[in-house]
Amino acid sequence: MPLDLDTLPTDPADLRRLALALAEERDAEKERADRLEYLLAQLKRLMFGRRSEKLDPDQLALAFEDLEQSIAAVQAEMDAAEPVERRRRRTGDERAALPKTLPEIERVIDVAPEDRICPCCNGERHVIGEDVSRRLDVVPVQYRILVTRRPRYGCRNCETGVVQAPAPDHVVSGGLPTEALVAQVLVGKYADGLPLYRQARILARQGIEIDRSVLAGWVGHACWWLKPLYERLRLHLLSSAKLYADETRLPVLDPGRGKTRTAQLWAYARDDRPWGGGDPPAVAYVYAAGRGADHARDHLSGSPASSRWTAMPPIRASSRPRPAAPPRCRSRSPSAGATCGASSTISM
Repeated sequence: MPLDLDTLPTDPADLRRLALALAEERDAEKERADRLEYLLAQLKRLMFGRRSEKLDPDQLALAFEDLEQSIAAVQAEMDAAEPVERRRRRTGDERAALPKTLPEIERVIDVAPEDRICPCCNGERHVIGEDVSRRLDVVPVQYRILVTRRPRYGCRNCETGVVQAPAPDHVVSGGLPTEALVAQVLVGKYADGLPLYRQARILARQGIEIDRSVLAGWVGHACWWLKPLYERLRLHLLSSAKLYADETRLPVLDPGRGKTRTAQLWAYARDDRPWGGGDPPAVAYVYAAGRGADHARDHLSGSPASSRWTAMPPIRASSRPRPAAPPRCRSRSPSAGATCGASSTISM
């Protein structure tokens, strides 16, 4: 707290209370300084320690998140101890510009009607300016029950020819979820990394008890509906003039052995934008048990054109002689995706 020597109390009891308050403030500042020094030491260890290069990028990012949260908690504590007019404005969360397409909801925090009257002349005060702040808000997910009614119509005179609108197709025939809910489950599982058991817990917090196995059934039905779209995309990519192929390791469960085994997720991508091509960029992923050349030949067997590729030695079949690199071989595109393992350029 600021100390004004001209206004010090003369009563010994008041002086003692003031000294105790200053001592508590000093101890709190020392504790915050120690915490910041500890966080700084942790940050230096993560960035420059011996194991910093061995850490997985996701694990390193998670550690940085914990440090940033701890530093923000200390900053919030320091701001709370200062008067409102002396608090520093935090700009760290304002670096990213918000999309202009987001809707804006305005609210006005105005003074009381009696405060609009000037106490000196009893005149009405007028607006001379305003302070405007923009904050990012969210509308929490709200689950609802979609009731679908299909009236039946019949003739009272002849009592024949009953008509009714046909029932629409559903991803889960006769099931509980709508297509929007199934899409949310898919995005949560495959795009946001939310396992189904965690999504079941999220639903349970809303009072909706759905077992993980039921969610797995929804995902399976959705995969069946999406399979024709995937096959169409894959065949469309195989008809391209050139493709970029790459594979990355994918750990999968092996229940018989009680451990995981390493499979491969192949990516076949097309991106002709750097060369002024007219085809839109696209990518298709194909699961395979390994990274041998036989898997690539099986994946490309549906292509009507001939293919050739250059790759690292492990991807070639050991029984075949090593072919010479074609003179028109193109290099691997940076947009091909994962970089683990061999990279290939397939021209067709």
